[in-house]
Amino acid sequence: QVQLVESGGGLVQPGGSLRLSCTASGSIFSLNVMGWYRQRPGKQRDLVARITGTGNTFYADDVKGRFTISRDKSTVYLRMNSLRPEDTAVYYCNVVYTNGAGYWGQGTQVIVSS
Repeated sequence: QVQLVESGGGLVQPGGSLRLSCTASGSIFSLNVMGWYRQRPGKQRDLVARITGTGNTFYADDVKGRFTISRDKSTVYLRMNSLRPEDTAVYYCNVVYTNGAGYWGQGTQVIVSS
């Protein structure tokens, strides 16, 4: 059973930065797409950013230029700069393996508030 361990959430002031990390326990060689989603209060879970095994990235429009996704072996990172109150959400890591199996992290809370 694959486990994802997330870290890096917390409380930050508007304009501040955070870096989220997520490490997968499964095989490195069969990792395919790694990504981050977020769920704002009362809203559905939305894709924030994802990165493929070849390094291709995708970003949601409202985080382009502010967030950067990267990966190193079995860990995916999300660097979040210029944070806004509307970025407040629970952030979830998601990984998909080459066999199509997908897994979710437990979620980490990000609060942007003065």
